[in-house]
Amino acid sequence: MTHALRFEGVSIDLGARRVLSGVDLELGRGELVALAGPNGAGKTTLLRAATRTLSPCEGRIVLGRDPLSDLSRRSLAQRVAIVPQETQIPFPFSALEVVLMGRSPHLNWLGFESEEDVAIARRAMESVGVGELAERSILELSGGERQLVIVARALAQSPEVLLLDEPTAFLDLKNRTQVLSLVRAWVREEGRSALVVSHDLGLAAQAADRVALVAEGCVQGVGPPEEVLTAENLQRAFGVEATVIEGPGGKPVVVPRLR
Repeated sequence: MTHALRFEGVSIDLGARRVLSGVDLELGRGELVALAGPNGAGKTTLLRAATRTLSPCEGRIVLGRDPLSDLSRRSLAQRVAIVPQETQIPFPFSALEVVLMGRSPHLNWLGFESEEDVAIARRAMESVGVGELAERSILELSGGERQLVIVARALAQSPEVLLLDEPTAFLDLKNRTQVLSLVRAWVREEGRSALVVSHDLGLAAQAADRVALVAEGCVQGVGPPEEVLTAENLQRAFGVEATVIEGPGGKPVVVPRLR
């Protein structure tokens, strides 16, 4: 498998605290990998490192064949897009204007969008089911609608690698399923990959090719969902007892036990 993104021995310190320690993880082209683990395990930090918002104190990150540190900000933004946990947009831009922001790395020096840029943005909005919101102010939309617009913005960026940090956190069940189904279909297109942080282990197991279980700043296990999401691994990572049953297509369904 050709690698789209690789973390090679990556360690990251925030102040005096080591948040990630010696992380090795590979994301293949045409692959969706889910990052699962407890709060504070370092999952978001890993995504921030992949956008060079944070720099490793040890190890390196490679995008395709290029060390991340060798890429310009513009080149990196043309190849990697992120859907963060929260996006603050304080001004009343229309939803279409917000999605068009994803085209910024591809614009010429004048900074004007072409008809093709607008068409790409509108297709991205249609793909996530918010095409009819194009002229609405982003400030008038619900939290779930805003999140779908941000997903559309990332898709409009036309990246090689899509990073999503709990993209379904504000969505209802229908839209959660829609977004992960969309991302799964998107990665199947040639040369595209996605790394998704998710606390919804059931949906992540259905959508992902592999799951990486992160705990205490380390990757505790990585592999097919049915191999990684076991009762023993969940006990070790989350400190909870859970029953894992076989769901649709042989994918695991996790049922935590109440204390």
